[in-house]
Amino acid sequence: MDGFTIGTLARRAGVNIQTIRYYERYGLLRPVSKTGSGYRLYQEKELERLRFIRHAKELGFTLKEIKGLMGLRVESPSACAEVMKKTEENLRDVEGRIERLNRMKGVLEELIAACRKRMPTEECPILKSIEKGGESHDT
Repeated sequence: MDGFTIGTLARRAGVNIQTIRYYERYGLLRPVSKTGSGYRLYQEKELERLRFIRHAKELGFTLKEIKGLMGLRVESPSACAEVMKKTEENLRDVEGRIERLNRMKGVLEELIAACRKRMPTEECPILKSIEKGGESHDT
């Protein structure tokens, strides 16, 4: 047998088999060949590709963006500028999420501090805030 099976690929890449099949349907990955009995076979190149996909996802890229990045890897020298542009966009998205999370953190800290005053349940500031939909706290 020349290559390794989908199960071996999944173990080596740290993903499950269904993830590999999904990436195949999405067009991000494909087996090199199949055995006579129909088992998919993969080479080291597919393992590297799968690791690239996994790491790109960890950095916040969508599968659509990853597909584009993979295309840029082989197209042209100007590809680096396009990759940098997409990475800068992702960075701005991450910074926005961090900012929203920090605002949420501040509101939660305020609510916890108010709750430490041991008010009766009907006067619980957390419950009041949730009932009002956060009107008193701008998130």
